[in-house]
Amino acid sequence: MNAGSSVGDDTTSRELVHFVTQQTRFALINNILQHPEQLPSMYDLEELNPSVSDATVYKHIQKLIDAGIVKEVALDDDQRRQGYPWKFYGLTEEGRTFLDEHNLLAAEETLQQIYDTIADKPEKMVKYENAPRPDGA
Repeated sequence: MNAGSSVGDDTTSRELVHFVTQQTRFALINNILQHPEQLPSMYDLEELNPSVSDATVYKHIQKLIDAGIVKEVALDDDQRRQGYPWKFYGLTEEGRTFLDEHNLLAAEETLQQIYDTIADKPEKMVKYENAPRPDGA
């Protein structure tokens, strides 16, 4: 996680559980888990959180990145396609392990099923779902 912190440290661990379960941040983690590739674009995250401003979504994703829970992955220049996203957000290995150890991944399969049933996804969202993603991200 952050330099100088240890996931094994109980105080730090409790603080991190509190940090990731803050409503907006936990919603974003769930959005990542429910995405078919577990790599949504910023647009996807904004669409899935209509009650939160785009700036707030961005701010909380950055906080999750800083905490080592989420990573930003980008397509190589030669893989980018005009009109499609090229930056995506996914869980880090450490983030996935931490969430799993604290039983915060229990609903992963259910979240994916719910995502599959979202009716009336904007056309752009469906297009972005099918956008190329980095290999091995």
